[in-house]
Amino acid sequence: MDGLATFLADIGQWAWIAWLVLIALFLVIEMLTLDFTFLMLSFGGLLGLVAGLLGLPWWAQLIVAAVAAAMFIFFLRPPLLHRLRRGEDPAKSNVDALKGLYGTALLDITQITGQVKLSNGDIWTARSADGSPIITGTRIAVVDISGATAIVRPVIE
Repeated sequence: MDGLATFLADIGQWAWIAWLVLIALFLVIEMLTLDFTFLMLSFGGLLGLVAGLLGLPWWAQLIVAAVAAAMFIFFLRPPLLHRLRRGEDPAKSNVDALKGLYGTALLDITQITGQVKLSNGDIWTARSADGSPIITGTRIAVVDISGATAIVRPVIE
């Protein structure tokens, strides 16, 4: 029993080193993930370190760190994520930007083959969305993109 008491006393004496290592580890992981979870854990670890420097036993430091980290994750992280993502570009890009574009059938479009010129100037191979043939010159709208093929439907005006 004396060995256990000595071990627990040693943990309390050197806990500040463990807190510094944990904080550094959490910050490195945060730099790799960039989603604020490990940053909040490092803040909790910082409060655990402060609790240790104020003389609290190691188990109380652990409780302080865990409660603080949970509070940071639930109350500080969501507004930070919201603020970070507030400035995202709402413009569609890549395949999403092509869906809904209008164009003109350059060749007859069937379930198997066809060609369209989109309003952005791109020329794409095309297939009919519902299987019905679309004749050359018909105005079309892109429904979907499958690989390098536009899936289109005729526009009824």
